[in-house]
This record gives sequence, C-alpha cells and structure tokens, in this order.
Amino acid sequence: MADDGSVEDGKVCGLGPGRVVLLVGPSGAGKDAVLREARRRLASRRQFAFARRVVTRQPDSAEDHDGVSASEFAARLRQGRFALNWQAHGLNYGIPVEIDEAVRRGGCVVLNASRTIVAGARARYRHVAVVLIDAPAELRADRLGRRRREHGPDLAARLGRATGFEPTDADLIIENAGPLTMAAGAFVDWLVAGEPGRGDMGR
Repeated sequence: MADDGSVEDGKVCGLGPGRVVLLVGPSGAGKDAVLREARRRLASRRQFAFARRVVTRQPDSAEDHDGVSASEFAARLRQGRFALNWQAHGLNYGIPVEIDEAVRRGGCVVLNASRTIVAGARARYRHVAVVLIDAPAELRADRLGRRRREHGPDLAARLGRATGFEPTDADLIIENAGPLTMAAGAFVDWLVAGEPGRGDMGR
C-alpha cells in the first residue's frame, strides 16, 4: 500500500507511514493538562505534532482550541477540511485535515479525541494508538466543578457519559490522580519509545 493510502467510497484509508495517537478519557481526567505538558517537553522534537481541535465553543483557558460557529463548522465539514470529527456534549469537534501531511511525512500526530472515533481513525490511518487517561470519579467531579463550564444536569451528564469504549481497547492506560508531572512523564516516555526504530508503531 502506498504511503498516501487509498480511497474507498470517497474516504481516505490506510494513510501512513506515520502514527496517530488518540488521547481519550472521561471528562475531568485531565487530558488537556497532560497534552500541554507533553507538548512542552517534546517541543524540540519535530517528529511530534500536536493537533489543535476546532470546536463550536469559544476558546477558554481550560482547553487550547479554535472556536468557530456551528455554521462555520458545517461549512468546513462540507469542504472536507476535517480529517476526523465528532459530536459530544452538544458541541461539534473537528481535527484539521492538515494532520494527514504530517502522517505522510512519517511523523507522530497526537490529539485529544473522543472514544467514539477510534474505529474511524483506525480505518483512515495505518498506525493508530489509543492512550486512555483516567482518574477517580470524585477527582474528576472536583476538576469539572472548578472549571465552571457546566453546572447541575450538564455536569452530571458529562460525568455519566458512556461510549462503549473498553479500557482493554487502549494501548496504554495512565491514571492521572497524582502530580501532573507523573502522568505527563509516563505519556512522553511512551511516545518516545514508539518512535520508528525504537519500539511498537501501534496497531
């Protein structure tokens, strides 16, 4: 198979040779914090790219993303400007199609993703790994409460959201219940070990 992948039913399939790492986990687990620290530690390594999400919500300090209106998101989706997209919590999320070029160059693209797109990502890219960030329910509830983005029923819905994703489907599980440096360090060590020629390239 060529590194550019193939097209089936209008969809890109088997794109490589690089790797896509999906960071998933329940709300409040601390995925964004782990990502920020990992990006800081790997800033000098050009083979790692951290995708910036497009979300139909205004940017805030809790998450680094591009905020767009629902109509603008729909327009970009029609134009094929997203490699991956999903809906959650009444919002639309998209990953810009530019990540495909990094994968074609053999890089490792890391992104904060929904567990619902794992199958779609594995169909689009040849090498996909899933890292599950988790934390105890009471800690997640405290983090979400301090974020002050959701309240009452909305907060309960985030905490109780289920997707059918099983921990056994993950390539790595990190418990983010202690210092951020520990969780981020484990993630960075795993990413570096997975570089071409240094370990498993993922599934």
